[in-house]
Amino acid sequence: MSLPRAAQVVRADAPADHVTLDYAGRFLRRRRLTTDSGLSLLVDLPRTVSLDPGDGLRLDDGTVVAVRAADEDLLEVRGDLVRAAWHIGNRHAPCQVAPDRLLIQADPIMADMLGRLGLDVAPVRAPFAPERGAYGHGRTHGHDHSHDHDHDHSHDHEHDHAHG
Repeated sequence: MSLPRAAQVVRADAPADHVTLDYAGRFLRRRRLTTDSGLSLLVDLPRTVSLDPGDGLRLDDGTVVAVRAADEDLLEVRGDLVRAAWHIGNRHAPCQVAPDRLLIQADPIMADMLGRLGLDVAPVRAPFAPERGAYGHGRTHGHDHSHDHDHDHSHDHEHDHAHG
């Protein structure tokens, strides 16, 4: 028996189910996933995409499965956030921005560097939804969810995004 197939990314306004994925797991093209309720499905997209929490995978029967961000090991950065953001961005590290803190992926080298700059760095476990880039390049690029549509999350530029 074949698995339900998801070949389109849409806005998940009224999803029938959810799939919870960490940041790395939300970067995909073809993969078998299991929803939070236990349904197995095959994601088979025309190109590799970077899914955001709130995106939906439309199955062949029209059912929409919404994407949630899983809790993962992160570093919470507090203090001079402008200075911290500059140093994090200078290293091309994904960063989730909030008014009172920054969240980045857990990395002892980043933790040491930020601590040496006088910033408060603490391990936390939380969902990770970093900012998308302003120009549409690389993993952290933006897109519009104003209506159902196919996403173009292509990576047209050769760029090393290894951050680990």
